Amino acid sequence: MSQDKASTMDADLQKVFGNPVPELYEAVASHDASLALVRALELRSFLALIEKQVARVRDRVHADMDPEHDMGELSADKLRFDAQWLEAALEARDGYRAVLGELLRTMPPPAQQARPVRSAQLRATVTLPPSAAPAPQRARAARARRP
Repeated sequence: MSQDKASTMDADLQKVFGNPVPELYEAVASHDASLALVRALELRSFLALIEKQVARVRDRVHADMDPEHDMGELSADKLRFDAQWLEAALEARDGYRAVLGELLRTMPPPAQQARPVRSAQLRATVTLPPSAAPAPQRARAARARRP
């Protein structure tokens, strides 16, 4: 998982899970983490990676457009490709941010996450008298055909 790069959702993760992102990754590595935390950090890793790509393309375009840059090296095709690349990366970033934000919004508060959910399984047993038992479908069809 991409731990070394910050993401724009790190503060939200820390707020929801109560620990800085590096400590959250440690909890996942030690297998002492909820499924929600594992999923959140997977999304965060993808988000950090795509944000790195957005920054890389942005920096490349800025370098190409720098006034000190040789205008003879400027290429409309290269800029068009960078614009397409940036558009795809921004769309992916927005998607990851939306999904991660939804996950964080719908999670139960941390106090409720720590408690295991236990439910009692109640069983009701009812015995019907033979006359009340429904007849199988075939029996009904056979009876209907008899005169």
